[in-house]
Amino acid sequence: MSKPIIIFGIGKIAEVVHYYAANECGFTVAAFCVDKVYITSDSFAGLPVVPFENIEEQYSPETHDMFVAVGYHDLNKLRATKCTEAISKGYQLVSIVSPAAQLPANVVYGHNCFIMPPCIIHPCVTIGNNVFVWSGAMLAHHSRVEDNCWLTSACSISGNVTIGENSFLAVNATVGHSVVIGKDCFLGANTLVTKNLEEGRVVITESSKPIRLNSNEFLRISSFSNL
Repeated sequence: MSKPIIIFGIGKIAEVVHYYAANECGFTVAAFCVDKVYITSDSFAGLPVVPFENIEEQYSPETHDMFVAVGYHDLNKLRATKCTEAISKGYQLVSIVSPAAQLPANVVYGHNCFIMPPCIIHPCVTIGNNVFVWSGAMLAHHSRVEDNCWLTSACSISGNVTIGENSFLAVNATVGHSVVIGKDCFLGANTLVTKNLEEGRVVITESSKPIRLNSNEFLRISSFSNL
């Protein structure tokens, strides 16, 4: 039987993680924690909020595990730092993977991973530690996602791809077959990458610009009015 868990974080990400942990993954969430300077209330989502600095005094690592629910600040490095600090306190970091994600049996993932449904993950995929996979992401066969990455909704990773550690893929980012993305890369929304990227590269596309017509004017002259 799994231990009760403590969630590090009291933001929107922590709230989403709490939902899946408690409602889909069978975890008992005992409390939240965060650095003392960020505590503004003694409760969150109906549970106690405890300073991370002395969390082990109230919730021993012998009886509780932890999950670090922090966003992609500083290309996921803040979350990675908190994972290291939690481990140094003696906590085991759990992964929260929704059964509805329906991962193939031979998919491998590390600690502090968060995988939401619905997503498409093929067999023979390897996911490192502290990787967040948001709803609608697709990971094709024999791809490898290294530690501390964040894959947002509807990003598409083709077969035999490597995503380097700390990288961030925004909504609808697409990576072509056998491409290697270096560590610390940022792929913006709607980007398409078909060649290898060196460490620390940024790929973005210009946002779609609004046309001069307002929506009512556009509908009057467009074929949408015939539907």
